[in-house]
Amino acid sequence: MSTPTLPIEIRSAADRNPTPDAIVFEEVELAFDSKTVLNGISFRLAHGETKAIFGVAGSGKSTILKLALGLLKPDSGRITVLGEEITTMTEDQLFELRRRVGIVFQESALFDSLTVRENVAYRLIEEGKLPEEEIEKRVREALSFVELEHTMDLYPSELSGGMRRRVAIARTIITEPEVLLYDSPTGGLDPVTSNTIIELIVKQRDVYKTSSLLVTHRLQDAFTMGTHYFDRGENKMKPLPPDARSAVPMGFLILRDGRIIFDGDLKSLRETTDEYIREYIS
Repeated sequence: MSTPTLPIEIRSAADRNPTPDAIVFEEVELAFDSKTVLNGISFRLAHGETKAIFGVAGSGKSTILKLALGLLKPDSGRITVLGEEITTMTEDQLFELRRRVGIVFQESALFDSLTVRENVAYRLIEEGKLPEEEIEKRVREALSFVELEHTMDLYPSELSGGMRRRVAIARTIITEPEVLLYDSPTGGLDPVTSNTIIELIVKQRDVYKTSSLLVTHRLQDAFTMGTHYFDRGENKMKPLPPDARSAVPMGFLILRDGRIIFDGDLKSLRETTDEYIREYIS
């Protein structure tokens, strides 16, 4: 991937928020009708950390993202995002908090009637706080970051599936989010395109160090993120040396039957003796 153009002044997690964690779930429970979806979920996402969440279909992965955005309310437990307990917030208060959180949907959720330029600029235009020339500058830089500056005047229907995902990422990072949520960003893509998207996510992680939760159905995506880093000198994703860890913390959550059965780093995951986890990741 090309040399990253940085449209946003990079600030440390400590500069952005004095709280030690970006997201905290404490004994969160949620059921739909008589079906328990989450049962006593507790975990912490530190500032600057990325966590990959995986588990079988229906295990509650995407539900965690919806709870973190305040789109769902838990039946019990506490959820704190950027130092604010969202479980007691009004919709107006949640709206303000969501300005600080970005989400990349599996299906990109682009507006078909808008060009790439208009899609990426949409939120900045809606907020009405920046002059047109500044918005244009940010759009170009965000698209350059995902290597799609040449698509500014195209419509989503003229893009491939992988390109639409990259535009969605550009649309998300242009607002300088303090937390990023990825909902199956490689879902439905072929392996080569999936790897391109993961390389972009690793690039974003290592350049911006944004606190991130990533839901994935592909174990390979999570393992690639845990074993690679983005080399800004060579402008590409490269494997970490044996036994080395990324400079940006990378963790893994595994869900089973509405509970977290693993929360740790890649080394701990590889060394687990839990038979279910070993079979799941084999």
